[in-house]
Amino acid sequence: MKALTPSILAVVICSTFVSAPSEASSHREAPNISRFPTLDSTDFYVFNSYEQGRGDFVTLIANYIPLQDAYGGPNYFAMDPDATYSIHIDNDGDAVEDITFAFNFKSMLPNDNQGVQLTVGPEGNQRTVSVPLKNVGGVAAGDDSAANFSESYTMTMISGAQRTGETTVLNNTASNSSSFPKPLDYVGDKTFGSMSDYQTYADQFVYQVSIPNCENMAQVFVGQRKDPFVVNLGKTFDLVNYVPVEGDSAPGAGDGGGFPGGITQSADNDDLADKNVTSIAIEIPKSCIVGEGNGVIGSWTTASLPQARVLNPNAKFANNAVNGGALTQVSRLGSPLVNELVIGIKDKDAFSTAHPKDDAQFLDYVSHPALPELLNILFKDAVNTTLDTNFETLAPTNFPRTDLITAFLTGFADVNQQATVTPSEMLRLNTAITATAQADQSAFGVAGNDLAGFPNGRRPGDDVVDIALRVVMGRLCHPIPVNGEDTDLGLCAPEDANTGTVPFTDGAPIDATMMDSTFPYLATPLAGSK
Repeated sequence: MKALTPSILAVVICSTFVSAPSEASSHREAPNISRFPTLDSTDFYVFNSYEQGRGDFVTLIANYIPLQDAYGGPNYFAMDPDATYSIHIDNDGDAVEDITFAFNFKSMLPNDNQGVQLTVGPEGNQRTVSVPLKNVGGVAAGDDSAANFSESYTMTMISGAQRTGETTVLNNTASNSSSFPKPLDYVGDKTFGSMSDYQTYADQFVYQVSIPNCENMAQVFVGQRKDPFVVNLGKTFDLVNYVPVEGDSAPGAGDGGGFPGGITQSADNDDLADKNVTSIAIEIPKSCIVGEGNGVIGSWTTASLPQARVLNPNAKFANNAVNGGALTQVSRLGSPLVNELVIGIKDKDAFSTAHPKDDAQFLDYVSHPALPELLNILFKDAVNTTLDTNFETLAPTNFPRTDLITAFLTGFADVNQQATVTPSEMLRLNTAITATAQADQSAFGVAGNDLAGFPNGRRPGDDVVDIALRVVMGRLCHPIPVNGEDTDLGLCAPEDANTGTVPFTDGAPIDATMMDSTFPYLATPLAGSK
């Protein structure tokens, strides 16, 4: 079979104007979770901390509540007080959590949940009325007296399985209390003054936390951040309404020397550029989470609700429903884009509620993925007609797809594979691989000759959309650079993937310098008004 070169593929794409369906962000990834936006885990990150002097720590970040418009008042984006948000760590390779950090939230109004009240009306006809806004004046570091709403959370560490393990309620060392206040969302500059003022305010909510049997302190931050994910969301879901191949000779070159008509890198292609998220970020000493394994940890985040909810027909702020029954997992996220790119729509909700140890039920989606076949159905006839060729398929032909099984379910030997291998979907990190400094990181992670990046964990600046598109279409069947040397991974052969070296892209650029260089790493959120 003749190999399909990038230039030939580009001509066919441009001449036929055919678009192929792809998937994009980890936002609203399953039918059921779209009904529970406060429980929707948008993105999950785990990486060796690259803040200077923090090389012995691991950072885990779980983002929730997708597509937040900064101006989304008057209620903005509180966490669900009935939910439990969790970050799980498997350090022995059995696909069962060994450590869980569980977060539970509480929403409050001042004055015993009556809120700030004003006396309205002339003498003799006055009423005391609660105000409708979440603040009634300016808010600043050290002074939140004008706030009319607040959130706090508790943080519980569970050693062993989440339902049966040993629980320890962790304390905020600043107050020696189990309650951790959370910052108000960035409602705007009239309230907070400026972006730098808001960041100074938010910095107060980074807390030191003592972890059981851990010599050094962990730290935690929960609050609103600029959404770090970048994706050409609208056009991608409109049957990829662009030519999804790099149009410059190199990303950002601006020379049009790549694929004719191909999309080029531009911040204008990022549909999340004006969105915020709510982040749960923890930084933990490596020695306290690796257990007795080989230093590779698997991790994921979940959100759960009680099984039953009875709505109060006379709802009040602190009494709008009664919840009961066992906690039921509603949302799950480990590696990015799995529920979007890989899992079939009929099983997306099942995946959201499943545990990694039970992932064998989804194996066919990985070993025999549908997305490459969809691309093949839409492109193959056009390619053969235009080029007078007889390609049997444009999709990879190695079945089962051992390259995807390795990437999604087992990890790569000598990179991020645990000593005990239980095929399961989670984000795997080798804690022994030294973090790459922010300025030196490759957005393409391991495939960009940067072993500290995705799929060895995931950093906020890793371009997981472009990586995922290329991997699904067979990039791992071709040599990739490892420590500067082109390396055959032995998972499949180049002839198994005709399009394996095509630079698929959504045209939305990302790199580590778009983030902060210190914990919690994600940038200051966008203001609701300026």
